[in-house]
Amino acid sequence: MESAVDVVNKRVIGYLAEEVWTTVEALNAAIDDRVAEINTQIRRADGTTRWERFESDEAPLLAVLPDDGFATVEWKQLKVGRNYHVSCDSQYYSVPYTFAGQLLRVRLTAQSVTLFDGDQVVCEHPRRHGRKGQYSTVLAHAPKEHQGIDGLWSRQWFTDRARGFGPATEQVIAQILDRHVIEAQGYLDCQNILETLGKRSRQRLEAACQVLLNQNSAGSYSVLKRVMASIDSDHKAPRPVVPAAATRKPPPPAGARDDGAIQVRSADHYARGRSGEGV
Repeated sequence: MESAVDVVNKRVIGYLAEEVWTTVEALNAAIDDRVAEINTQIRRADGTTRWERFESDEAPLLAVLPDDGFATVEWKQLKVGRNYHVSCDSQYYSVPYTFAGQLLRVRLTAQSVTLFDGDQVVCEHPRRHGRKGQYSTVLAHAPKEHQGIDGLWSRQWFTDRARGFGPATEQVIAQILDRHVIEAQGYLDCQNILETLGKRSRQRLEAACQVLLNQNSAGSYSVLKRVMASIDSDHKAPRPVVPAAATRKPPPPAGARDDGAIQVRSADHYARGRSGEGV
């Protein structure tokens, strides 16, 4: 390898170093001429050219190039959620529901996401790009009856939990599940609402859900988070400013003496020379 680099440095770069070209095409043509000379005209110690050695020793061993170009591969180990989806780069891909809660190996390319259980391929999805939070769900991966699978998320699992927060929360959770074509796609949103927002304050979550119902608005984690923040801000708003009590003396009643003098005791009390009192 180092010998070949030295040959190119001397017979291509060094040979053409003093010449000037006005176009890239002309330069490439000159380089092609020099490379052709190295490969087909200059003979080695055994009398063969480099091209002759290639045709006799290497060309028969070459395989046909693949139809697709080389793709970089990234491997991850991801846990399957209770909604039988794995989260990868903020996108969600379904697997058969029996793998819920298990760790799977995931092979990522620019075009595909392949999930493995050991060396066995579980499923493959076209890789999603762009907007975060997209779902790639195969209907065959969903169970027929969620309630029959221990620990798996289901509609009843979420509505039962939401009922403990209040009727408004239960209704909003039901609306979120109804809004998705595939019900399981709403599970993660419901989990974040009940586990994250509800953990901070059950009362405020119930109040925020009631606000959405009153406004006939669609519920989601981000919408409820904003409504709860506004409720919290209202509670922390400063109280109205109350004017301080007046310190000015009220005017004297009609007919009262008003010569600016302030009398605490009678004049006789301060008279000098009273018996038994000093100055």
